[in-house]
Amino acid sequence: MPAPIHRLLLPATQKTLKNLIYSPLPAVSSLNFTHPSLYRRRFSTPSPRPPASHFLRPRTRTPLETQFETWVEKLKPGFTPSDVESALRAQPDADLALDIFRWTALQRGYKHTDTTYLTMIKLLISAKRYRHAETLVEEVIAGACPISVPLYNAVIRFCCGRKFLFNRAFDVYKKMLKSDDCKPTLETFAMLFNSLLRRFNRQTVCYVYLHSVRSLTKQMKAVGIIPDTFVLNMIIKAYSKCLDVDGAIRVYREMGLYGCEPNAYTYGYIFKGLCEKGRVLQGFGLFKEMREKGLVPKGSAYMILICSLAMEQRLDDAVDVVYDMLENSMAPDLLTYKTVLEELCRGGKSNDAFELLEEWKKRDLSMGQKNYRILLNALHCKN
Repeated sequence: MPAPIHRLLLPATQKTLKNLIYSPLPAVSSLNFTHPSLYRRRFSTPSPRPPASHFLRPRTRTPLETQFETWVEKLKPGFTPSDVESALRAQPDADLALDIFRWTALQRGYKHTDTTYLTMIKLLISAKRYRHAETLVEEVIAGACPISVPLYNAVIRFCCGRKFLFNRAFDVYKKMLKSDDCKPTLETFAMLFNSLLRRFNRQTVCYVYLHSVRSLTKQMKAVGIIPDTFVLNMIIKAYSKCLDVDGAIRVYREMGLYGCEPNAYTYGYIFKGLCEKGRVLQGFGLFKEMREKGLVPKGSAYMILICSLAMEQRLDDAVDVVYDMLENSMAPDLLTYKTVLEELCRGGKSNDAFELLEEWKKRDLSMGQKNYRILLNALHCKN
């Protein structure tokens, strides 16, 4: 080899040899973990130094590495899924728990079960590590572990709570329907109904999801699930929001077949739907039935009924419902008061309207001076 070329290659060769001598070797093979430093050590290129000693100084472990190794040492050889589950539950750091979960999955002769996946998913959700939880959910759906009702219900609950995983919840539900030993439970249907109802935010969209509610109801009966009052109320609410009050009344009449008693929400959903549909007298009859049972509706249901009765010129009934509302420590809003008082003025009962306003001001401490003046000015304008 010519002398100039030899002089050029000699420094590069010496530098490469020094880097290989002083580069520390990785402790564990490179993996995609939450904390990569726990499993692989970064290759560094230290500055050239004279070989003063034949031994290299060991790299100081980080606190995360030390903590991880401590937990790994607690898992004795031949550990079981129950041992891993206990280790995960005892770990307050969700990221470190996920690293332990991944590390144990790589050990020979070990495979995660539905309980370990369920524990890990719950830990990630409680720590708001939603991206990692979504990854585990996809693994569960792909068949990474045996299926079970608690695991699938937890997956459905998580998917129902995430806006972009709404369809994934129904994918898991369909897998439950097809399985032999993991059929949907009442909890499963309750979560799906609740998820559908949260999308009933516009009248035009309600009719699209009402078809899903009907289909889900039929499937629930086909599986042999007996609904409770909570689930039946959600079905009634779905029908009422779409103004399909006949469907809501039909479900209401079926409640006795399932051993369920209608409560205040049941009556409130139905008579609100009846009033919005224009069947005010029928809604008022249902209101009187619930009051005879000692049930009290919500404030919004009260106000819809009051306004509907007033606009139907059933002013005495509207006034009675206002008094009933005040007696139950609830107060109508400004629009409800104004509707009743203006309809009284239109019916030629202006004096009664002024007297009622004064009396309602005494009973309703939340009316305030500002709302009182607005109502008083409205009455003067009408007269």
